[in-house]
Amino acid sequence: MEKTYKIILVEDDATLGYLLSEYLQIKGFQLTWVQNGKLALKEMESNLFDLGILDVMMPEMDGFTLASEIQNRYSDFPFIFLTAKSLKIDVLKGFSMGAMDYLKKPIDEEELAIRIEALLSRVGKTRIKTPSETIYDLGKYQFNCLNLELSYNSQVIHLTYRENEILKFLVVNKNQLCSHKDILLRVWGKNDYFNKKSLNVFITHLRKHLDKDPSIKIKNVHGQGFILKIENKKPS
Repeated sequence: MEKTYKIILVEDDATLGYLLSEYLQIKGFQLTWVQNGKLALKEMESNLFDLGILDVMMPEMDGFTLASEIQNRYSDFPFIFLTAKSLKIDVLKGFSMGAMDYLKKPIDEEELAIRIEALLSRVGKTRIKTPSETIYDLGKYQFNCLNLELSYNSQVIHLTYRENEILKFLVVNKNQLCSHKDILLRVWGKNDYFNKKSLNVFITHLRKHLDKDPSIKIKNVHGQGFILKIENKKPS
């Protein structure tokens, strides 16, 4: 079955945003269109995308600021700029911020689609299930991944960003093996020895956070990864 790529388009021009979102959906992409950077970050907190298309000149948060935020939070996330800012200094700044392409408006929709397909085929990302929820019931706990909170009765545990992202990944894939590589690429953007050491530390933190409910366990599969096990207790 052919993969359907998920793209977030960040474009404040209503006419262009509508035209591009409609055309790219016709070409088989799953498209989410937002009109400023703040809305884009909110979408990215609860959904996983394969690519971002960013305008530069936008209200609320410009594209360069958004790109900087994306790099800080999701260092492995590929994005391109599609903008009317065509001066050499702007192009160089775009690439220096990690953009995989810098396209100048106006652009032909068919050319854009071809460039996106070529870029995504190079990136070759492993598809990860996208969470459709923001609040999850974990045994006696409630996990709010938007607010980075884990609640037990009236006690609220405030998670760090990395704790939140790791737990969200495990929850979406609960009772399944989550490999070290997939977690590291999703949360750190790099699969290396030092980040793997950090991952083990954060898993220890999460186990402590969840230790009030013995039906929830994060099991280590030696040399492979982790499984979030949630046991359904049978009524007595």
